Amino acid sequence: MAELAAPALARPGLDPRLLDLRRIAIVPALNEEANVARVIAELRAFDPGLEIVVVDDGSGDRTARVAADAGAHVLRLPFNLGIGGCVQTGYRYAFEHDFDLAVRVDGDGQHDPAELGRILAPVLDDEADIVVGSRFAGSEGYRSSRSRRVGIRLLSWVVSALVGQRVTDTTSGFQALNRHGIALFAADYPHDYPEVEATVMVVKHRLRLREVPVTMRERLAGRSSITAVRSIYYMVKVLLAIFVGIFRRNAVPLEEKR
Repeated sequence: MAELAAPALARPGLDPRLLDLRRIAIVPALNEEANVARVIAELRAFDPGLEIVVVDDGSGDRTARVAADAGAHVLRLPFNLGIGGCVQTGYRYAFEHDFDLAVRVDGDGQHDPAELGRILAPVLDDEADIVVGSRFAGSEGYRSSRSRRVGIRLLSWVVSALVGQRVTDTTSGFQALNRHGIALFAADYPHDYPEVEATVMVVKHRLRLREVPVTMRERLAGRSSITAVRSIYYMVKVLLAIFVGIFRRNAVPLEEKR
């Protein structure tokens, strides 16, 4: 069996350094029965050696069943925790099962797994602990609604000023993390709309953060829960949260020293 599996793992385009690492794809999903099977298939096409874990955040549809039928391991939450709790569940699983490398790809199909190579490269080169795929770092393509883009740019300006480095896309969940990043997010991950606060938390813990340009797609099916009104609410709420967060002595008591 090992001789049959090896060619698939070494398919052209896959960085051979990945083959020595235990690697996991975390896919948070809420009511994504129409999208999740394709996301899983695209992840397998990129790297057949990935363990794919779909975290079903209390979906009311067949998300969990579709994901399991597509070959993913499913963590089914008993009720909706929100994106922060859902994502942290995935990172806790990755940490507790000793994975060396994790990628996060959302279950709505907006993240193209074919672009994971460029997101993984700075981690594999030991240039970053956490790498984020950014819509605003030079790529073209789908960039969400105008109201959301304005909010994202304002948040990026504020966060860049706080952390002392340029951050262009603070709401992107398209990410790759090494063991240090997995440990941080497994111990503590902001809830509600977490990515902005998580960016600040990463830099506070002196982990190395990088962005790489990616092109994001429109969701494959269904509708986003983020309306124009909710975008304004989100922006105000997150701005308050990050200013409160900078006065916290430690986001989490990480004892492990780099």
